[in-house]
Amino acid sequence: MTLLDSGVDSFTGIHPFLLVIAAAGLDRLVGDPRWCLHPVVVMGWGINRLRQLAESWAQDSPRRLRFAGALITLLLVGGSAGAGWLLEQISQRLPWSVGLPLLLIALASALAGRSLEQAVQAVLRALPPAEAAEASADLSADLSAARTALSWIVGRDTSELSRSEILRAAAETASENAVDGLFAPLFWMLIGAALWSAGVLQGPGPLALAWGFKAASTLDSMLGYRRGRLEWLGTAGARLDDLLVWLPCRLVALSLPLVQRASAARSLQLMGLALKDGRPDPSPNAGVSQAIYAHCLGVQLGGVNRYGSSEKRKPLLAEGGAPVKSASVLTMLQLSQRLELLWLMAASSVGAAVHR
Repeated sequence: MTLLDSGVDSFTGIHPFLLVIAAAGLDRLVGDPRWCLHPVVVMGWGINRLRQLAESWAQDSPRRLRFAGALITLLLVGGSAGAGWLLEQISQRLPWSVGLPLLLIALASALAGRSLEQAVQAVLRALPPAEAAEASADLSADLSAARTALSWIVGRDTSELSRSEILRAAAETASENAVDGLFAPLFWMLIGAALWSAGVLQGPGPLALAWGFKAASTLDSMLGYRRGRLEWLGTAGARLDDLLVWLPCRLVALSLPLVQRASAARSLQLMGLALKDGRPDPSPNAGVSQAIYAHCLGVQLGGVNRYGSSEKRKPLLAEGGAPVKSASVLTMLQLSQRLELLWLMAASSVGAAVHR
């Protein structure tokens, strides 16, 4: 019996949404095991190889670099979505005892809820308590472990950050990457589940759309920098990522206050504040995602960040709010957990209502 002809285990009706819920649960349970080859690693290999070929051909020509960047984006995003679609089709034709676990593992690989939590918590664990830091004669040595842990998850220079700056950086990455690494891929996964639920089993499903998004996100993280050749080579990938994150980011801004039991009016007010605060940010999404968490918790984010020898001043978010504390960062992670559950429950309810 296959997944297509089983009445209980088919991808029809509400079952695609249950599949996404199970994948989200698997992500929360095991995260990204280091012993297992991750699809994003494969995407990274592909990007590096394509970048070498592109720069060898384009040299310093902005026009050629833009063309090469668009071609890289097309190949990587199309190839990743195609690989996801092929795995979906194969899994549907396998016995359910094989096809279902295969698809669940692949879907879970597109979500970074658990891995983000582990990375941020590692920074907090390495950070000495405020009282101990104040009493220490060698504060720099005490902060070295936290700076190192932080350097794995942020792009800024962490070598001289103070305790308060480390906490701000941890809060900013916890909020921004909640959208990039969890809610945006989950959104596209749910869109794919909706297509399957509507009976479009031969079209792109949750894995195809999730892997396509992850490819765009990986492109942006590796090539989306405004320096050197990347200013032109990374343009297409960065713009596609911005486009794919735009709606999920604003859905997070609208729904995050709800998990704090805010009223509909208050939720709209906080969303408006987040959109206003995030507008000056060069990214159409990063400032908004950080701002909604900042306003929900009443903490101030943003300020001066150092990248190598240069400094970049980011807009202040929830200006006048309290300084970030370890408890603030932990609360951000908890809000993300609750919001993920809310999204899954809402999607399942919609699916059940449509198929009554």
